[in-house]
Amino acid sequence: MARSAKPNVGVIGLGLIGSRVAANLRKAGYQVWVWSRSPRPEPNFLSSAAEVAESAKQIQIFVSDGAALLETVKAMAPALGPEHVVINHTTVSPAETVAASHVVQERHAKYLDAPFTGSRDAAAAGQIVFYIGGDAGALEKVRPQLEVNAKAILPVGEIGQAAALKIAMNVIIAVSTAAYSEALAIIDRSGIPLYKLGEAFQLHGANSALGNMKLPGMIKGNFEPSFALKHMFKDVQIALNMASEYGIDLPASTAFAGSAMSGLQSGWAEEDFTVLARQYGFPNSDHEIPEGTFPSGGAQADHGATAPAAAQPKKGIFPLFGPKS
Repeated sequence: MARSAKPNVGVIGLGLIGSRVAANLRKAGYQVWVWSRSPRPEPNFLSSAAEVAESAKQIQIFVSDGAALLETVKAMAPALGPEHVVINHTTVSPAETVAASHVVQERHAKYLDAPFTGSRDAAAAGQIVFYIGGDAGALEKVRPQLEVNAKAILPVGEIGQAAALKIAMNVIIAVSTAAYSEALAIIDRSGIPLYKLGEAFQLHGANSALGNMKLPGMIKGNFEPSFALKHMFKDVQIALNMASEYGIDLPASTAFAGSAMSGLQSGWAEEDFTVLARQYGFPNSDHEIPEGTFPSGGAQADHGATAPAAAQPKKGIFPLFGPKS
């Protein structure tokens, strides 16, 4: 597509991900119109979501939760028409994204349920994975725009089904990192240097990109957020609500949610969700990681930070999969 033929696009929500998505779109030659609840020194920053809809026909939304999503699409609604495609990237429940789609579709505009996986660094590198629910024709219309920031685009099915898949994936991530925390606690209390878990990890079938990305920071005590605890707690709560509707039990997710709530009460909401490892303190380790223990991606993930003194958790923090102490 020639530069002059690229449509005006909108980005609503300029947090860790939205701001980087907007920057990449500009680099790719798009005219990008933006708005966020908190004013930002961004090019083409408008005064409202409605103004974004007046300025662009293809709009990507990165807001905090279902309430913010519904508020946003209602604000845009008077400006929407048949040429618009509204793309929701906010992780919300299937019911919430369906409700938002109804507001958009009442204006004869198209709506895509498009949650994603990928952290701040993945967004900056244009390596997000988008899950798509909704009309195939609408997806093809906005595909070039999405591909600017995409490692992959995975069509899932109907509106709401992409949201369900994203929640399921976040359950895997939450529960897996909880297991890493417990494994590190066992290693520490056994008098083994924490990095030895990393060495064993590389030689085991449990080795994974997630572990190589998250374990270095957990060992060093660096919880700079790529995905905040408050957001992971929200997503796991959505999973638990869905499970209740379906009549199924999610014991591992329930345990994670309990520990995450205690972490929130301890003031850790804005830190990375792996901050729940802090409850164990790891008093018997120096937190050092020899070079080469993890692949280069893992080394990047810990940002070279040194471990701060272990924070003292408030009463109520308990092992993720065990009884309260």
